[in-house]
Amino acid sequence: MGPARCLVLGGLLALAGLLEGRLVSEQEAGFGECDRFFYAGTPPAGLAAAAHVKICQRSEGAERFATLYSTRDRIPVYSAFRAARPAPLGAEQRWLVEPQIDDSNSSLEEVMDEADAISSVNNLGSKQALHADYLGSDYQTGQLYPFSLSSDPDTATFTLTNAAPMTLSFQKRWYVNLNSLMDRALSPQCGDGEELYIIAGAVPSDLKVKDKVTIPEFVWLAACCAVPGGGWAMGFVKHTRDREVIEDVMVKELEKLLPFTPQLFQNNCGESEQDTEKMKKILEMVNQVQDEERRVDSEGDSGTLSSTRSTRSTLLPPEASGERSSLLRKLLGFTATPFIKLCQLIYFLAVRILKYLVYFLWYVTKQVTRGLESCLYRLGSATISYFLTIGEELASIPWKVLKVMVRITRAILRILCCLLKVVCRIVGIPVRVLVDVATFPVYTIGAVPIVCRDIAMGLGGIISLFFDTAFGTMGGLFQVIFTVGKQIGYKITFDNPGDL
Repeated sequence: MGPARCLVLGGLLALAGLLEGRLVSEQEAGFGECDRFFYAGTPPAGLAAAAHVKICQRSEGAERFATLYSTRDRIPVYSAFRAARPAPLGAEQRWLVEPQIDDSNSSLEEVMDEADAISSVNNLGSKQALHADYLGSDYQTGQLYPFSLSSDPDTATFTLTNAAPMTLSFQKRWYVNLNSLMDRALSPQCGDGEELYIIAGAVPSDLKVKDKVTIPEFVWLAACCAVPGGGWAMGFVKHTRDREVIEDVMVKELEKLLPFTPQLFQNNCGESEQDTEKMKKILEMVNQVQDEERRVDSEGDSGTLSSTRSTRSTLLPPEASGERSSLLRKLLGFTATPFIKLCQLIYFLAVRILKYLVYFLWYVTKQVTRGLESCLYRLGSATISYFLTIGEELASIPWKVLKVMVRITRAILRILCCLLKVVCRIVGIPVRVLVDVATFPVYTIGAVPIVCRDIAMGLGGIISLFFDTAFGTMGGLFQVIFTVGKQIGYKITFDNPGDL
């Protein structure tokens, strides 16, 4: 029997008679039977939107997990599930679509293969992503709730409403991070794991695959352990950029990073009764997971991440595990583990030392380079100033030569003048007469501006006198009119005081 879904579409009234595919109005807070996947049976508050569809993911007649799906971005806002169990082996990977998202009038209550839905569902792909949208791109259908954490034998997690675009390397790292966190940090600190509530979500970016399916900016995980007297809450964020290590955050800080700033768990997962010691142990294991991821990054191989304690498969589609190791192999592995760990520690320290040494050499080289750049800059500035000064001096040489030639010419003229005076005295012609005759044109030409100025001043005086006369006459007329009017006003006032 294929998986079936219980959709909760905003703005529609409840329709009776649908056993596994009924629609519930937005006013009904919850996912119906799938409310049990949320702490205190209460889904996250503050994420209601017209484009968000609530889906109760079912298979084999049982609820598996819950999904809030965005028909605008065509990726899930989040998927919520309970404590993870070992994944089944040999399951077939089949990407499925939900008919009722695109066609609200569809009578199909179960998810179905995309190829089968093309002929039986109206407007297929108008509101949800299809597997065809990923073909030919650099992105894979990455599950928020991965198959490796599911106990569903019928591949309920392979619905496209549980998938968002991820690169192949990021998809593998995301699955490995989830498996490592569940096996080593979260489940061991929550009793038998029956009270562990998980919400995995994606925050959309501005990029899309084929202008249809929105690529997440980052994915996140929120965990709530509801064990009485020993509960805790923890959040995690992983950006989709290459070689980004998963980050641990408090749930309240995670809520601030999400759109609409929702409340993921009611009463913050019993905040007043949380066990801080268990949270410290969780953070210690998370630090180990982060260090392993950083070590793999430093080795330059992002595709070989593995969880040393994970018992789940992290690649899709899942494959059957091999035969169990023999007792001798286990014994040898147990004996060799300390030496392997020691070698890994030595290698890690060597890589760190080499890394910091390279950083130090880079810093020294950078400082020396800056010093050389400063010296070269000063030398260049001094050289440019020197050549500019020389250029200015060379450019001023012709002007100075011209000034010297003018002075020499003036000196020669003075000499000739003196010689002329001597000759005149000798000849007996008065020098003053000759000087007056020579300077007459100069005086005549120099007097022209003065005469013009006097004429202009005379004309200006005439015009000014004209305006003064006109304005004076007009002023007198206005004064007479004002006086006559004033006398008339006084007379009217005395003659008719009642009218006033």
